[in-house]
Amino acid sequence: MERVAVEPLSDEQWEELREESRQSFPEALSEADDLPDLLLSYQATLLATTAVHALVVCEKSRRIGVTWGIAADAVLASGAKRSAGGMDSFYIGYNLDMAREFIDVCAMWARAFMPAASEVQEFIFVDQDEDRGGDKHIQAFRIRFASSFEIVALSSRPRSLRGRQGYVIIDEAAFHDALDELIKAAIALLMWGGKVLVISTHDGQDNPFNELIQDIRAGKRKGEVVKITFDDAIAAGLYERIALVTGKPDTPEAKAEWIAGIRAFYAADASEELDVIPKAGSGAFLSGPMIQACMTEEHYVARLECPDGFHLRPKIERRAFVDDWLETHVEPHLKRFPKDRRSYFGEDFGRTINLTVIPFGYEARNTTLIVPLIVELKNTPIAQQQQVLSFVVPRLPRFSGGKMDATGNGLGLAEWAQEEFGHRHIEAVKMSTNWYLTVMPKLKGHFEDKSIEIPLDADTKDDLRTLRLIRGVAKLPETNKDGRHGDGAIGLGMFVDASEMEVGEIAYTSASTTASRPMFGADDDDDDNWTPVSQRGAW
Repeated sequence: MERVAVEPLSDEQWEELREESRQSFPEALSEADDLPDLLLSYQATLLATTAVHALVVCEKSRRIGVTWGIAADAVLASGAKRSAGGMDSFYIGYNLDMAREFIDVCAMWARAFMPAASEVQEFIFVDQDEDRGGDKHIQAFRIRFASSFEIVALSSRPRSLRGRQGYVIIDEAAFHDALDELIKAAIALLMWGGKVLVISTHDGQDNPFNELIQDIRAGKRKGEVVKITFDDAIAAGLYERIALVTGKPDTPEAKAEWIAGIRAFYAADASEELDVIPKAGSGAFLSGPMIQACMTEEHYVARLECPDGFHLRPKIERRAFVDDWLETHVEPHLKRFPKDRRSYFGEDFGRTINLTVIPFGYEARNTTLIVPLIVELKNTPIAQQQQVLSFVVPRLPRFSGGKMDATGNGLGLAEWAQEEFGHRHIEAVKMSTNWYLTVMPKLKGHFEDKSIEIPLDADTKDDLRTLRLIRGVAKLPETNKDGRHGDGAIGLGMFVDASEMEVGEIAYTSASTTASRPMFGADDDDDDNWTPVSQRGAW
């Protein structure tokens, strides 16, 4: 494709533009960043704010032309020479249509400011896919300027944003799947003089977008918040601009009727969509108080973190190390399981980056799910994860089932557990949207009904709070923070799912009395008194 060449404004043209702007806009606009009166006052104020603050967050009403105005900002930033503060601009929306729309508006502004602009270029952006160990291709759009800078609009959030430099615009941020990580990558650009603008309508009080705003307002994070409501936009002339563009009648009566119609259209959602008031509880899937009400100090989280290079140590040393930990931190809590109740476990797998989290629990007589013990394994070799399960599962009274993460490398451990404890008692789960859609509402139901008890633990609570409603499905955003990725939430979801398994229990007896019994010969309706492979010396 041909290079899109856009000539920047000459010094004389810049001066004419500044002079016109000084006559049209409030004094708050800096001389270097004035714009013509095509922009409404709130659009101009937002651009003035991005000119003096490195991080700006804009909470706004729906469809008031904020993105349209910001496209002008991107053109001026990327069309300017480096000596005039020019830089690359990166627009990130959550779908391809947003990217295309933004770049088209930028092209319009470029032609208005710099008549030499040519057509938009479409290209494929290659982004390293760390999770799958390969590359993924992202369709993108860009405009290149003779200043050597460019505007690039992407349909997703490439990790390689970390290696770039310039002006990052994140649009409808509340609806991105991994806003925390996206903000973190964008902030890295500020070290070398870039700037970041985060724009969105709200999607709940517990959404990371609103949390970012609260952090800035509380002084926990440096930045500036700009709030633009529907009423602010109306007062600044939004209706008159719409009437001019669409041919609507520009009368007080028509204006009042139009405003009433818009508010009627949004109905109960008007406070969030138009008045910029985030709804309570619509962001995070589980609220903090809901989780806290189901936590108790009676239950325990046992954490094992193996040192670096532990997998290279002799087998006997590794086994002795983990045996000592199990006897000290795990066995005492297994004694609190009632002998007459069915027990279950769930598991989310991790090896080096994420954790393996295994909640062990039982169903009480009142059908409440009790989780006396959660085991967390960090940097733990597969053989030692097997060792933990071999130690715990035979000690679970009336063990009746476990569900394990079989996504990616977790499949190996899940298949081993099926061989060890029986294929009918261990299910290897390939996590998918359908799994989240089926299981997470059940997990939430237990917290809503207070029919689950889990350990009082800050990390476990944070994991559960990580769950987000993403396009109507409660799941984990694509993020990784401090070695955790909501692992406890997945483990507890697996546990709740396992508690509904309809298979016979396993009652373990000594190897001397059952060594000749076949592993899978028992009827599911009876107590299956067989000996697991590890007790028969098979591994």
